[in-house]
Formats: sequence, C-alpha cells, structure tokens
Amino acid sequence: MRAELIEHTKIIDDSGNTIEIKLWRLPEVTEDRPHGYKYSLVYIVDDIRVIGYDNAEGKGDHRHIRGNEQPYRFNNVRKLIHDFYRDIEKFKGGKL
Repeated sequence: MRAELIEHTKIIDDSGNTIEIKLWRLPEVTEDRPHGYKYSLVYIVDDIRVIGYDNAEGKGDHRHIRGNEQPYRFNNVRKLIHDFYRDIEKFKGGKL
C-alpha cells in the first residue's frame, strides 16, 4: 500500500508569498515517522523558503526558520498546522 495524500493546499497570500502544505498518511509507521505521517509545509517569500516544517527521510521531525534547522516535536496534525501558521504570523510581524 502507498502513502495516501490527505492534504495539499497551495495559497498565494495577500503579499504574494506562497504557503504550501502537503500531508500524507503512511501505510505503516517507521523510526523516522512513528506517528504515521509524512509532511512538508513551506512559506516562501521572494522565492526563498523562510519557514518550513518537514520530516524528510532520515531526519525526523524538524523545522526550518530563516535557513536554520531545529527539531520539532510532532504531536498531531492539527497542532502541526497551527504551529506553522503561528510562525508565519510571527514572521510577518517581524518577531521571527
């Protein structure tokens, strides 16, 4: 069985920046993805990823903020999306 795409949203915000969310449910859990999801969430400003959340193969859950990678504690999909949008608002407000 293959991963099931359960969310794909791509939005251009009022400033012309791109918000894209891709989320898959995996057929089985793995060491890197014990929660059973694969995801990629990005906020792109002037063709540069300024915020990103993902769990690329071999790296586990993490986020990218202005080019710096840091661990991310995945709790559930709702919180993941909430945290991502919270970081976008912080960025827009100059606090990130």
